[in-house]
Amino acid sequence: MNIDLTSRRAMVCGSTQGIGLASAFELARLGADVTLVARNVDRLKMLARELPCNQSQRHNWVAADFHDPNSVREAIRTEVSGDKPIHILINNTGGPSPGAVLDATEEQYFAAFKAHVICNQVLVQALVPGMKAERYGRIINIISTSVKQPIVGLGVSNTIRGAVASWAKTLAGELGAFGITVNNILPGYTATERLSSLISNRAKKQGVSEKQVTDDLLATIPAGRFASPDETAAAVAFLASPAAGYINGINLPVDGGRLGTL
Repeated sequence: MNIDLTSRRAMVCGSTQGIGLASAFELARLGADVTLVARNVDRLKMLARELPCNQSQRHNWVAADFHDPNSVREAIRTEVSGDKPIHILINNTGGPSPGAVLDATEEQYFAAFKAHVICNQVLVQALVPGMKAERYGRIINIISTSVKQPIVGLGVSNTIRGAVASWAKTLAGELGAFGITVNNILPGYTATERLSSLISNRAKKQGVSEKQVTDDLLATIPAGRFASPDETAAAVAFLASPAAGYINGINLPVDGGRLGTL
């Protein structure tokens, strides 16, 4: 099975922590040149130096704020202006704040749409011409199991993640003929800062301990544990590889069997 990414370039968004960081490391281990994208300049510099690297690899970083699509467009301009295209794009952005869908403000919806849908569109429009020229492209969106089964208390997130899933499915049909695949990873409950925050918020709202909330969540997972970011990154790396060239337009749950849907 060919999972070698030598001579391929990857751009990984939200790559200073959690699933994004784990994905960047896994792609680098497979030989890709990785460009990290996030807001924290100090962490970007540090992590770019820590990525697995052989003599032929060249890693880089770009600072961008996904609350501002123009910031993203300008930040990546240099990365896409050279003669070596980016072959792999990992769209990964921190989720919207929790809350009931009925309580969400217009501003929350607009902000989430910009960060998740519009910024994805900006990146794809910048990178796809190079992918087409190379006849190789992998666009992988880290979204949520909520596109199959809404998650209680994540009203805005459920809405926006569904929009990304439909955007991606449409894009997959448009780009498949050019050797470009578009797929979504649907992480289940994963041991990240985001999950810790959700557990804390739910515990406060319900007036119970964080341990109680954690136990309740674990009880819904047949695997009986939360995922590690590395396990989701392994799925990302496979979909980015040559071996996954005929997998296009899918939603892949990495959830330990939690979803009650097919």
